[in-house]
Amino acid sequence: MQKEINVAGESELHELHLAIAGRHGYYFSKRLFDIVVAVFLLLILSPLMLVIAIAIFIYSPGPIFYVQERIGAKRHRVNDQTYWKREPFNFFKFRTMKVNADPSIHQKYVTALIENDQKSMADVQGEETSVRKILKDPRLIRPGSWLRKYSLDELPQLWNVLRGDMSLIGPRPPISYEVKVYKPWHFRRFGAQPGISGLQQVKARCNKDFDEQVKLDIDYIEHQSLWLDIKIVVQTPFAILSARGAY
Repeated sequence: MQKEINVAGESELHELHLAIAGRHGYYFSKRLFDIVVAVFLLLILSPLMLVIAIAIFIYSPGPIFYVQERIGAKRHRVNDQTYWKREPFNFFKFRTMKVNADPSIHQKYVTALIENDQKSMADVQGEETSVRKILKDPRLIRPGSWLRKYSLDELPQLWNVLRGDMSLIGPRPPISYEVKVYKPWHFRRFGAQPGISGLQQVKARCNKDFDEQVKLDIDYIEHQSLWLDIKIVVQTPFAILSARGAY
């Protein structure tokens, strides 16, 4: 079990997370696996990515990619121990929304989701629903819903993997305004490098409350292994193609 520590004072509570001992070989293998698979996927998916880029530009002239600051985690050595430390990075996606779309809709919804405020979530949705994602988002461009449903908007994050910002498998990296409303135990999600896919993506997608999603992330962190990563990589295409729990 990872434990949260406070090395720099109250202002940086939850900033550092002690890494589980004995995983140095795993981290090296995981990084090598990430690089090999990311390069392979970028090569074979480049024609599809070109088609997506053209479709976005036709339906909504403007930037093809959406770049957003997300909060990740990287390993650091402190006092002869290895810790995970929260760090921001530029996160890449195919643009699925109108240019200069208002982020306040998502901020209001995700705050309500984290706080499990059912009424506020229903207000944003316009109806009560068990789906934990904004439906009928007015900011989406025409190809946007299709790209999101099949997670094709996430393909540019393979570049994040090559840069070392992300891994293929790990907790999804949140936006800074999400982190501001985290409960203390939610910060345990930062005990691993963020990923494109993970246990939450193959087991739940948009059908679980936020606390349940975080529990899946923590379960992954506590049982990380190269074999588990490979299993999730193999399961991910089936989860995407089934579109179960995806919107």
